[in-house]
Amino acid sequence: MKKKTIIILAVIVVLVLVAVLGLGSRGEKGVKVTLDKVKRTDLTSIISASGEIKPKKSINISALIPGRIVKIGVKEGDVVKAGDFLLKLDATQYEANAERDRAFIQSSQAELIKAQTTLAKNQSFYNRQKNLSDNGLISKELLEQAKSQLDISDAGVRSINFQILQAQASLKSTLDNLGKTVFSSLIDGVITSLRVEEGEMAIIGTMNNPGTVLMTIADLSVMEVEVQVDETDVPGVQLGQTADIRVDAFPNQIIKGKVTEIGSSALQKTTLAASSNTQESKDFKVVVTLENPSKLLKPGLSASADIIAAEKKGVLAVPISALVLRDKKAGTADPVAPAAPAVSIKKTGGEEEGVYTVAAGRAKFVPVKKGIMGELMIEITDGLSEGQEIVAGPYDALRQLKDDTLLKPDIKKEDAKK
Repeated sequence: MKKKTIIILAVIVVLVLVAVLGLGSRGEKGVKVTLDKVKRTDLTSIISASGEIKPKKSINISALIPGRIVKIGVKEGDVVKAGDFLLKLDATQYEANAERDRAFIQSSQAELIKAQTTLAKNQSFYNRQKNLSDNGLISKELLEQAKSQLDISDAGVRSINFQILQAQASLKSTLDNLGKTVFSSLIDGVITSLRVEEGEMAIIGTMNNPGTVLMTIADLSVMEVEVQVDETDVPGVQLGQTADIRVDAFPNQIIKGKVTEIGSSALQKTTLAASSNTQESKDFKVVVTLENPSKLLKPGLSASADIIAAEKKGVLAVPISALVLRDKKAGTADPVAPAAPAVSIKKTGGEEEGVYTVAAGRAKFVPVKKGIMGELMIEITDGLSEGQEIVAGPYDALRQLKDDTLLKPDIKKEDAKK
């Protein structure tokens, strides 16, 4: 009986302990999370930007002098060679000015001959008067009169010479303007834009008013994509990096390209946009030259570029959604927004970056060091080992986690996307 009583008491104690432990576990509410593992994978860091197709060489033909367009020798889409005739302005006024300048030069040259004859005559008269004066045969006053006549004649000759030089300069300017009435192609290319018609007036530009752009010639043999890259991404862009180009007009075609130019200063915003928000992010121009571009590409087509900033094979990685920032003092963490590049995260002295691992069913924060970021995964260079179980989400759950928080794993995909 005594042995039987001991056994019964032992069973009761065990039952009480089980009940107490059961009540304790039911009193601690676990956080429903999605788990994942640290694994090796291939990562490609891509910087995406949008822009438009442009030819590498493009020339706007504008009027340098005002005039009415009397003849156009090309149409939009024509292929031209350097030196081919493009367009002609009315040259009547400039031809008349040239004839006027030529006539003035000829008249001045005739006046010059007359003045030179008078100068020679006065020079001879002065020489005779000087000989007579040296022999004391005439007064000094007569010699001075002869010298004055000589000086006046000499000044007249020099004045006519200056008039001729002025007229020749005027003729040169007039002929230059006359030459500007005829436009020829400066490069081999295609007429991509013709903005005028015969009979219209070509107006030259001023400081505040742009002049008339008559047409645009582009060399379509070398095409580029000019995109605008955000200031947080531009440090990762380097010359020579490859890129995949997608043109909106050809959605099923991918064109390869290489980065050939990176802007050294931010693009200027419009006055209205700049005044509305002075804290907005800045964009930088990046030019990607296309390899073997299609002949169907047209300047101005909208396009997007996926620039391959870095590639690594078989590196340790975790989902970007698992990465959190934790306040060192408070021990609380905020998940990193998946849409924000990891390279743009700014940590203060009181924050550390890491992930929550799983230890005996509970959360444990582990600081990590990052590498490159792929589309959904981010490289971990220090802090984790392959196969280690981590908390990957959801976003709301990561905000609640602290060290030693009880975890309630849930592998449902719809919960992971919340």
